[in-house]
Parts: sequence; C-alpha cells; structure tokens
Amino acid sequence: MEGLVLYIGNKNYSSWSMRPWIGLTAAGIPFEERLIPFDFAAGNPLFRDISPTGRVPVLHHGALRVWESLSIMEYAAELFPDAGLWPEDVGDRAMARSISMEMLSGFRALRNACPMNIRREKGKIKLPEGVTDDVRRTEDIWRDMRRRSGGPFLFGRFSAADAMYAPVVSRFDVYDLVSSGDTLEYMAAVQAHPAWIAWREAAKVETWVVPEDEV
Repeated sequence: MEGLVLYIGNKNYSSWSMRPWIGLTAAGIPFEERLIPFDFAAGNPLFRDISPTGRVPVLHHGALRVWESLSIMEYAAELFPDAGLWPEDVGDRAMARSISMEMLSGFRALRNACPMNIRREKGKIKLPEGVTDDVRRTEDIWRDMRRRSGGPFLFGRFSAADAMYAPVVSRFDVYDLVSSGDTLEYMAAVQAHPAWIAWREAAKVETWVVPEDEV
C-alpha cells in the first residue's frame, strides 16, 4: 500500500486542516504531513497544484486525491478499519456522522466571527447575531453525546466526531465564549489529548500571519 500524504495549511489558522490531522493522528493512522502556508491574501496559488478545489486539506494516496476533512477521515477509516476512527456501535456511528455533518455544513456565524487563531491572546469580542445560537447548539451536542456515552469524549473514546469539533474547542477557549462546567470539562479532555497538544505546540511556533484572521 502506498503511503498517505496529507496536505494542510497553517496550523495556527487552518481549522479544516486540523480536523483530519488530529483524527488520523489520534487513531494512529500513519501519514506524511506536507504543510503549504496561507501566505497570500487568498490562500496560496500552490494549492491549485495539489487539490482539485484549490483548498486544503487534501489527501494524496498514490494517484487518488481525497478532499474535504470529513471525506478524508471516512477514506482513512475504510483503509484502517481497526483504527477506531468511528465508534463501534452502529447507532453511535450514525450519531457521530450526523453531528460531524452538522459541523461541516453549519455554525457559519461562529466560524465567521471567530476564526481559528491558536496563538491569539484569550479575550472576548463583540459577537454578531447568530454566534450565541451556534455556541448554544454546540454545547447541547457535546452535552447530549457525553451524557449518552459517559465521556470523557463525545462517544467515550476520541473519535472522528471529536476531531470535527476540535477547532471549536480552540475558538471557545481563545474567544472566551463558554463557562458551563460540563463544556469546560469536555474542552479540557480534548486539550489534554496528545494529538491536540502536538498540533497546538506546532501552531504556536509558526511565524506566518494572516491579518484577516487576527480578530
């Protein structure tokens, strides 16, 4: 089997790159990382050479190209069925995919108002309409899933669903958006995971700056 090559953007800013990187890393799935930074106002022209959408992340597996964070993790889960990227129970897998798709397609107010910026000094901002609703919905998802599973992660052990929400953990933290004890408990569990720590430490030493994401 040829090796997997995962192309990503800046670890400080690229929330969509973070998702499959943390998911595959946490599951112990081997891959080669290739980082192409956002060092132009509209990304990087080099993305066109490696991705059909001109965006990252994108996974190369021989001649195959797989793009979009969730699709990358689905493909990796098929290649490595024993890695446990998704929950074992069929019902839990359905729930995990549902909330992952909701993250993929929703929460635009939160995403637009609070871009991921791991190096940002923690502090509140004035929140536009819709952000509070997105925060509340996210907390409800986390609370319901952890109540069903017993925690500490959404489905007991760390899964692709946790990877899909990992950048939100960062947003909630650096923009100081939440105070509920159970939310903070889940965030602490994610932030203590070795995959999260590895990503965060690499993000902190990056020198690239994207002005539009410096809220």
